[in-house]
Amino acid sequence: MNLSPNDLIMLFNDVFRERYRTILVKGSYEPEYIPAQSPEAFARIVFAHGYFSSALHEISHWCIAGAHRRTLHDYGYWYCPDGRTAEQQHAFEQVEVKPQAIEWLFALAAGARFHISVDNLSGDGASDEAGFRQKVRAQAERYLFQGLPERANEFFNALQSFYGTRESIIKDWRQDADRIAPLTCASNFSRKIETV
Repeated sequence: MNLSPNDLIMLFNDVFRERYRTILVKGSYEPEYIPAQSPEAFARIVFAHGYFSSALHEISHWCIAGAHRRTLHDYGYWYCPDGRTAEQQHAFEQVEVKPQAIEWLFALAAGARFHISVDNLSGDGASDEAGFRQKVRAQAERYLFQGLPERANEFFNALQSFYGTRESIIKDWRQDADRIAPLTCASNFSRKIETV
């Protein structure tokens, strides 16, 4: 399947451009959210280097940002670049669970391969990569079976329709979940207890 970021731009802008006065655009360097500078202007979600996965990730952040946060540059979030300390990395991983869970479901809906990102290659790496993977998996599973936030759900549905993945999404999820974050014996045991 040919995965073009131009298709994501078209889909996102078709679904959200007029209603939310927001557009998705390719960037050259770092991703960034730029709020509208006037009532007639558009807010811009800029994704890095024209990468498909970067677009999905930045859209996922936008989908969970509330109305006030969407008036702030980069949603008003603190961001410390690659090379974070263990404490900074722990904070980063805590706020990345929901966006990465949504990004994962978007990737499945587009037929794309998702990769967990701890985004700290020149630092100490993940503070708890296995734990982070399990948290992202659990959140993605909750979203898939209990419902995504409203805007994320709209985009998820648009992706499934465009890429024709609606019928296979649950099967694809089950296969991908084990690739990204295999359940441990302890996790399987606790899940069996929860379902009894």
